[in-house]
Amino acid sequence: MRHARPDNGLPFMKMHGAGNDFVIIDSRGRPAVTTPALAAALGDRHRGVGFDQLAEIRDCAGADFALDFWNSDGSRAGACGNASRCVADHVMAGLGRDSVTFTTERGTLAAVRRDDGLVSVNMGDPLLHWAQVPLARELDLLHLPIAGDPAAVGMGNPHCVFFVEDALAVDLPRDGAAMEHHPLFPMATNVEYASLTGPDRLRMRVWERGAGITLACGSGACATAVAAHLRGLTGRQVTLDLDGGTLEIDWRDDGVWMTGPTAHVFDGWLAPAFLAECA
Repeated sequence: MRHARPDNGLPFMKMHGAGNDFVIIDSRGRPAVTTPALAAALGDRHRGVGFDQLAEIRDCAGADFALDFWNSDGSRAGACGNASRCVADHVMAGLGRDSVTFTTERGTLAAVRRDDGLVSVNMGDPLLHWAQVPLARELDLLHLPIAGDPAAVGMGNPHCVFFVEDALAVDLPRDGAAMEHHPLFPMATNVEYASLTGPDRLRMRVWERGAGITLACGSGACATAVAAHLRGLTGRQVTLDLDGGTLEIDWRDDGVWMTGPTAHVFDGWLAPAFLAECA
């Protein structure tokens, strides 16, 4: 087995947060490289590397770094909380610090490493106006006219949140796929199914637009916690148990903070021939 790295290849990292997995490309000091074709090829779990989202790190004059997000089908994502936490953990380790700021489509955000090693990110304020989510027309966000009475919340991505008796009983491949492109969501939507399992605790499963079923979704966990509080089901501090692990959400005055684990799985090197096929 050859281990030499080609001079004109492309390095990347594989990371995950609560099973939500990512390819990370560090483009600081050079032009950004990700295209829809490259993201889709890399996202293929058989012919590429495989991921839920791809995050590309870029230079930023007003913060420690900037982040762009891509889904596994090659489409862009406006936010990705678990990828943000993973990249923040990586950058903090490199800088020898326990806090960083970074920019996304959501603006300038902050992340910190807690004393217990978990990483927290401020995902910003929830978007609670129908045009910001966005929805196709003005509606009551907490009670959409859809069977199952879901709520809509924007967290950089649109979210459609269903509160159900048992999240584990939901036919996620069928129901999530059917809701992703509902006409009320002109930019499509992430779909969450959550059930109350204890005081301020929810069991959540998710179908992500452009990715399908994932083991966790950071922006989805934030949206679900916000909707649960606004529906009167929980307080502003909520623990969510997802298929891949547990996330803590704290809706504070300065934004929705999400906390959870991160893992750096391996480093890789994309071969020149693979990159040429994606050009």
